[in-house]
Amino acid sequence: MKDNDNKSESPKPIRKILNKKTPPKPPKFNIMWIYGIIVLAFLLATTLLSNDTGKRITYQDFETKMLKQHDVEKIIAYKSGDLIIGEVYIKKQSLDTKPEYTALGKEQHMFAGSSGPQYTFTDDSFESLKKSIAAAQAADPSLSDVSLELQQGRESFLSNWLVQGVIMVILFAAVWIFIMRRMSGGSGGGPGGQIFNIGKSKATLFDKEAQVTVTFNDVAGLEEAKQEVMEIVDFLKNPKKYTNLGGKIPKGALLVGSPGTGKTLLAKAVAGEAHVPFFSLSGSDFVEMFVGVGASRVRDLFRQAKDKAPCIIFIDEIDAIGRARGKNNIVGGNDERENTLNQLLVEMDGFGTDSGIIILAATNRPDVLDSALLRPGRFDRQVSIDKPDLNGREQIFKVHLKPLKLADDVDAKKLSAQTPGFAGAEIANVCNEAALIAARKNKEAVDMSDFQDAVDRVIGGLEKKNTLISPEEKRVVAYHEAGHAIAGWFLEHTDPLVKVSIVPRGVAALGYAQYLPNERFLVAKEELIDDMILSMGGRVAEDITFGKITTGALSDLERITRLAYGMVKIYGMNGKVGNVSFYDPQGENQFSKPYSDVTANLIDSEVRSLVEDVYAKTKELLIKHRDGLEKVAKKLLEKEVLFQADLEELLGKRPFEHRTAYDKFVNGEPTLVPDNNAIPENVINPELSRMDEPDPKF
Repeated sequence: MKDNDNKSESPKPIRKILNKKTPPKPPKFNIMWIYGIIVLAFLLATTLLSNDTGKRITYQDFETKMLKQHDVEKIIAYKSGDLIIGEVYIKKQSLDTKPEYTALGKEQHMFAGSSGPQYTFTDDSFESLKKSIAAAQAADPSLSDVSLELQQGRESFLSNWLVQGVIMVILFAAVWIFIMRRMSGGSGGGPGGQIFNIGKSKATLFDKEAQVTVTFNDVAGLEEAKQEVMEIVDFLKNPKKYTNLGGKIPKGALLVGSPGTGKTLLAKAVAGEAHVPFFSLSGSDFVEMFVGVGASRVRDLFRQAKDKAPCIIFIDEIDAIGRARGKNNIVGGNDERENTLNQLLVEMDGFGTDSGIIILAATNRPDVLDSALLRPGRFDRQVSIDKPDLNGREQIFKVHLKPLKLADDVDAKKLSAQTPGFAGAEIANVCNEAALIAARKNKEAVDMSDFQDAVDRVIGGLEKKNTLISPEEKRVVAYHEAGHAIAGWFLEHTDPLVKVSIVPRGVAALGYAQYLPNERFLVAKEELIDDMILSMGGRVAEDITFGKITTGALSDLERITRLAYGMVKIYGMNGKVGNVSFYDPQGENQFSKPYSDVTANLIDSEVRSLVEDVYAKTKELLIKHRDGLEKVAKKLLEKEVLFQADLEELLGKRPFEHRTAYDKFVNGEPTLVPDNNAIPENVINPELSRMDEPDPKF
């Protein structure tokens, strides 16, 4: 006997479930039509009740009170049955000035189109009326301007209403239909319709009619991140491959990375590869000044997505609405952003949600997002998109070099090695700037020198050769930059110098020094101290040469202070403070310190002592190589720009064999393998200091 109760139903293919079409819903009745009918009925009633036949009087009253008082403008007579109806039109001046007509004029003008007659009377025949008027005019010749006309028949009230009323009703209906269509979104989203579409989603839909041309081939240097999102696309294309093993489609993926690393580009590639409807919008599209609009737009977005399922929703800069709840809100106030986030949480993983919608989101601030938004079931995956390494930068350069006309000496491998720490957007900017510089020089192809100038432009800013500075200031700038060059040349753990210049660049930078750093993932204490000595070289060179200091070392001092506090507070590189770290990436200790005042005084004291020790070591180094400092400074005043070969000629070979990643990469040697315990970039990352930061003065 078959046990029908225990028989499990075979699962249906996900594709069939997702593609199941729901019957079209009948159009909803709009209550605005009722309001329109009420207004239309009021207009019709006003027209029907309007009285344009005049007030009924006797002929005697007409003759004595109006005709002989010189108030009548004209008389129009027409036959009605066996009688003659006379319509009396009063002069406008009398209507406005005489009190017996003033009330009558206001009463009649309440109805649109009432321009007369004001009074009517009856007579036996037109001949009798004509004789009476003629007799009155004979008695008073001043009444000769009163005209008497006989018409065959007066227009019926219905025909008058058709002429005056129907046209008005048609115009009103046309305007009303236009407004209703704008409210329903039928006539687009022009400026006039925004108020009616305030609660509608602003998502841009990409489907078969509007496809995205970006594919995964256009995304370079993000192999790990591509693998994660390609699996989501593959699930949409081949769901049985995963469901046969019991897997479920991920509901969401959060793309996390620094600005310019390619988060939005990767989402575009997903839209181009998935071949399913793709909704794209930003977090700020939900934000509006009206209460409830954000939540309404979230509901409308997911309603559209359910109709198009299976589909993908991409929310760029989701931190605009996804910030952690309960922080910095007003007690008793209504936080519209929290309402929007609550609605988003419900739609992503609440009762009645469907599995045919995948959500992609991008942000460069994951630390501020609400924990409920990040939990599995909403964003099942967090895809980290870091700045590319050497190989990744080479691939990105190859993508952006394709549309350019290149000279034979352009090598993507060399360019990638010379641009450590560059993100994809910066590499694209370098390629574009190189093409513009080559065009400015009327070249037929872009060569390596153009790329070198482009790198300088991106890092240091626009070169300003026409900036007028005094000779004394130029000498100070030259010795300042020479101090950096000497300190870096004779220190073991500093990055090799590529170029030093006293040509003004950027907003207020009068000089800079460019280095070629080695891509390090672990930094020793000795390396940090050497970096501080390198940064202190400019200030010390001014002191020992001129006996005075200037404001040119501002950015140098900022960097030294940041490194010193990092060594003492974060990395536990101080003997007195000890192996403790007060690193606060979440910003939870903005208003309170996780240590006592005694520890704070100790930290400040040790930082000050460390900086003074660095200053003493830098001064000792520059005094020892004072001759080299003079040579480099004088050469800078002569040539303005010095390269590594010029320094070797002036100072001799660098005493330390410092193989950079550039040398190893170009020669085909293996480079460093990334370590999972890499230093957080937002704290201290000295290897990304590609150039001596431009100071406000130097």
